[in-house]
Amino acid sequence: MEHRYVWVTTRRIKPGTLEEFERAWRPAIHPAGLRRAFAYWSEDGSEITGVSVWDSQDACEAWRSSDTERERREVMAPFVVAEQEGFYLGGELTIPGG
Repeated sequence: MEHRYVWVTTRRIKPGTLEEFERAWRPAIHPAGLRRAFAYWSEDGSEITGVSVWDSQDACEAWRSSDTERERREVMAPFVVAEQEGFYLGGELTIPGG
């Protein structure tokens, strides 16, 4: 299995703020060391999970502690009700017959 470094954040947002949240959520620059990013929304638009794949844990931590990320989080804050996040090491599973 090829291992990947992954940061996952799930946010519950205030009702009716999905559009504003999306504008605030997208970074203005491409972080160094970021390889891929995915976003998943609940059907009702009240919860968003972001999954980002990084070169290393150090690259992810450098972005997370940057002024740019701090500012982005401040812009998102008015729309966020709750947030859960974590850093993981893992990879894609092989599905038999797939």
